[in-house]
Amino acid sequence: MDIFGIISSVFNVVAQANNQGALNWLVTKFNEGGFFMWPILASLVIGLAFSLERLYSLSRARVDTKKFIVEVKKALDQGGVEAAKKVCENTRGPVSSVFYAGLLRYNEGLDAAEKAIIAYGAVEMSFLERGMIWISTFITIAPMLGFTGTVQGMIEAFDAIKEAAQISPAIVASGISVALLTTLFGLVVAMILQIFYNYFVSRIDRLVGDMEQSSIELIDALYELKNK
Repeated sequence: MDIFGIISSVFNVVAQANNQGALNWLVTKFNEGGFFMWPILASLVIGLAFSLERLYSLSRARVDTKKFIVEVKKALDQGGVEAAKKVCENTRGPVSSVFYAGLLRYNEGLDAAEKAIIAYGAVEMSFLERGMIWISTFITIAPMLGFTGTVQGMIEAFDAIKEAAQISPAIVASGISVALLTTLFGLVVAMILQIFYNYFVSRIDRLVGDMEQSSIELIDALYELKNK
């Protein structure tokens, strides 16, 4: 099939969905897809649940890092470590948590504070990445379920040919329809979850970069405070 034929097929599908109603069309195709449509749907629902949880958690983790660092340094200059702790307590997000862990160990020495910052930074990173493995798992599983449904549909098509002892479009249409629908829905689910996954990875990388840069600035500020 050439490119014009593919485009024509896409427009025909869209037109059919519009004429029938998008929701009714999806329900009809879902029912036609057979058993494997259910685990594909479960992959979408569970994957979206993890995605929404990550979206909420990462949105709460976002903070104006530059402004926060300025406030912490100002508190260190004016009120010392205890004042800086209060700033961290009143600020949400992984950067403030890492800062607070380092400030708690300041009395034990700068080396202890630096080790606490590094250790707690790793803990915060694990919190940021929590649930990502499950989204990645459903990205992988959904197309595999679709391809498994494709194999099942082709088996049904060949069984129909065997029973009828002849090849006819009407005989194999049902099996081929199952094969194509499960593949289509599996790939669509994987693409939807992949968009969320890539977005979360970029957000996490940005937050981790902010934590690392901010931690360096905090350690420098603590050195300056000690040498005053």
